[in-house]
Amino acid sequence: MITIEPPRSSAAHSDAWTAWGLSRPTLTRFAKKAQAAVGLEGDVEILLAGDATLRRLNRDFRAKDKPTDVLSFPAPLEFADGHAGDLAISLQTAQRQADEHGHTLTDEVRVLLLHGLLHLSGMDHETDSGEMAARESDLRKSLKLASGLIDRAHKNLGSPAPYKTQLKATQSVKAAKKSTSTTRRGVTA
Repeated sequence: MITIEPPRSSAAHSDAWTAWGLSRPTLTRFAKKAQAAVGLEGDVEILLAGDATLRRLNRDFRAKDKPTDVLSFPAPLEFADGHAGDLAISLQTAQRQADEHGHTLTDEVRVLLLHGLLHLSGMDHETDSGEMAARESDLRKSLKLASGLIDRAHKNLGSPAPYKTQLKATQSVKAAKKSTSTTRRGVTA
């Protein structure tokens, strides 16, 4: 299920979906398609909110007092029971990133959904050797998405994406996809 919690700074509107120019059915279909492509089983709850909400969640769960674009909250294994986890996406940050990269808000939300779903599956680009970057790149191509978050971060730093420089990492993507690490229980961005 996808829920929009309109950012406090946006004008009140009876239909937040229309106000943001988004379509619940379109994003729901994409989320299901991306989840299947990732190989993630279970329900995923998705919250589309504003920077204030993402900042609060980022501060409370990751001790980072700043807004972010997407947060992933994997369901603890002992409580999962058909629930893979939750995602929270900032529409304000997504809109800024969409403008910066020359595509629509819908496209940016799709990029963020894919990134978050990969985190829910147990992958973590901050601690792996490029497996998540390689997997995200492959899935972006098959799902016809714009550049992903990991690629952008490396381009902004002026360094090559890790999957381009680490051949062994790209060869182990299939193995990483099949295994679930203990990091699945943590919150990731």
